[in-house]
Amino acid sequence: MSAPFQGGPGTVDPSLLTQFILPLLKRLRLLAADGRRPLLLLNAPVGAGKTTLSGLLRRLAPEHGLRLAVASIDDAYLPWQERLEAMAANPFGVTRVPPGSHDPQLLCRVIDRWRNGEPLELPRFDKTLRNGQGDRAAGVRLQADALLLEGWLLGCEPLGSALEAALARQEDQELPAALGLRPLERAWLPRWDQALEAYQPLWARSDGLWLLRPQRWGLPRRWRFQAEARQRRRGGASLSAAALDQLVRASLCSLPPQLYQDPLLQRAEVAALIDGRRRLVGVQGGDQLVRPPGI
Repeated sequence: MSAPFQGGPGTVDPSLLTQFILPLLKRLRLLAADGRRPLLLLNAPVGAGKTTLSGLLRRLAPEHGLRLAVASIDDAYLPWQERLEAMAANPFGVTRVPPGSHDPQLLCRVIDRWRNGEPLELPRFDKTLRNGQGDRAAGVRLQADALLLEGWLLGCEPLGSALEAALARQEDQELPAALGLRPLERAWLPRWDQALEAYQPLWARSDGLWLLRPQRWGLPRRWRFQAEARQRRRGGASLSAAALDQLVRASLCSLPPQLYQDPLLQRAEVAALIDGRRRLVGVQGGDQLVRPPGI
């Protein structure tokens, strides 16, 4: 079962193309019509094929009269030494992924300068450096009418004083083993929650939030392992299975989906729920998310 965009444009489900991808480009074109230089956020889980989707959007954008730039929140990871310090002793043993490993203020400055008429100067991050741990790479300077920012935690909001009560409600549910929090992971939740505060000015600069959401939260792990296997076959630097598993777990357990991702469904402009076989697209109408039966 592969992620929905990993096979390239020819394998994209028609419903995703007509009800998600093309409407996204149309939305950007309408927002850019008055010269406002729009920013849309795309929230999608690890392994869902965001890079392939981004390439497809860039290729289609000129047909819609757009110069579209695409960036990842991961392009704004902290520099190596700062990232090591920020992630020191975390329960996943990772150097990236959880909230606090990024520099959202950097992206805020980039967006503000771009909206003031300057070229778009995007940071870049190379995940193949440092034996798969990744590090900052040379940035790019672009002329762009619109910007799409993608990442797994985009739009997520801190719970603050409501965290403990929300967590207690979640722990009353039966969760897949992969999502059951270990004691140390639970103890770190307030830290991750507080780290989300720094991202809110970046979310506030956006003109909308779009979602790609798996039907089951066990799927991102499978997708991410498939992506790593392809990178290994191409000869790129790759992580061990244990290290990769910790990266995926960091995305699922630093911000448990039931607490941070599920609420985004009510705020999204468009949500595509994917299970690897079917692609079910729901478009928000008014204040309600209208979804096909069975979602």
